[in-house]
Amino acid sequence: MSKKFKILCLFLLIAVTLTALINLNTGFLSLNFQDFFQDSTNSQIAEIRVNRVLVMLLAGISIPTSGFLMQEYFQNPLAGPDILGITSVASLSVAFYIFFSHNILLPEFLQNSFLSLSAIIGSLVLMLVLLSMSNKFQDKSYLIIFGFLVSALAGAIVSLLQFYAENQSLKNYILWSFGANNMVSRNQIIVLSILIFIGFLICFKTIKPLIGNSLGSSYAQSLGVNLNHLKLMIIVASSLLSASVTAFLGPILFIGIIVPHFCRLIYNPAKLWQQWILNMFLGMLMMLFFSIIAEKTQIPLNVISSVFGIPVILMMLLKQNKV
Repeated sequence: MSKKFKILCLFLLIAVTLTALINLNTGFLSLNFQDFFQDSTNSQIAEIRVNRVLVMLLAGISIPTSGFLMQEYFQNPLAGPDILGITSVASLSVAFYIFFSHNILLPEFLQNSFLSLSAIIGSLVLMLVLLSMSNKFQDKSYLIIFGFLVSALAGAIVSLLQFYAENQSLKNYILWSFGANNMVSRNQIIVLSILIFIGFLICFKTIKPLIGNSLGSSYAQSLGVNLNHLKLMIIVASSLLSASVTAFLGPILFIGIIVPHFCRLIYNPAKLWQQWILNMFLGMLMMLFFSIIAEKTQIPLNVISSVFGIPVILMMLLKQNKV
């Protein structure tokens, strides 16, 4: 690793640490150091804030990684779990689960598992459809149009479910869709950590084949890269990483697109191992920063990510158009 990369990682690590500490002390009450380690009147609030920081760190490493994998595979800087409709279909799957399982009594741990499972199944199905369509479209940009249509259809079905839903189910879905990071419990964090760990194991095996794939499919095959196997691993890893976060935090939009874009601007885009590491550091920093803004302003997390992400994507489109 180059000296520049090490300095960059050190700077981002310090920034993440400071932002996490600020996050722990952001809220209606000021907490003491003892509240985080001893039983006190504010220890429950301290636990909520620790959970908030942990889930932001998990989201910060998983969503950008999902976007990074998809952009490298499709060779398109606009590819991501939101643009291609994965987040929308995961949201639709969660909506079906919330609206139709309210009469089923399950332990909290099983509820969390089924919630994440429904989101992952929905995103896996869509990824399979997307990859089958990619073989038919010579121009990969058509996949973005297809993803937009899927997102619109998923949104229409969710609106229909909301129209006929019972009051409590509708309230649960709206709270979930706001990206309420303060509502994530320790059990949910455990389930989320397991899913992200599995996704990362698969992702680790895709980086080396992706380096060969970036040089062209013929060259990749000459190096012994199994392109069908690579496609399957990208499907599973991207779906696990994006859908698991969507299941517990709601649709966090555009982070999977803009973080890989910034990482390519600040370091050599051809070095995929380093790019992956930068995506995780910058993703954690951005999610923690958004969390602080959400706590200070009481604006939902997904609204903040959209307000920040949309102008960045527009600038990306304008820059590509100039080229």
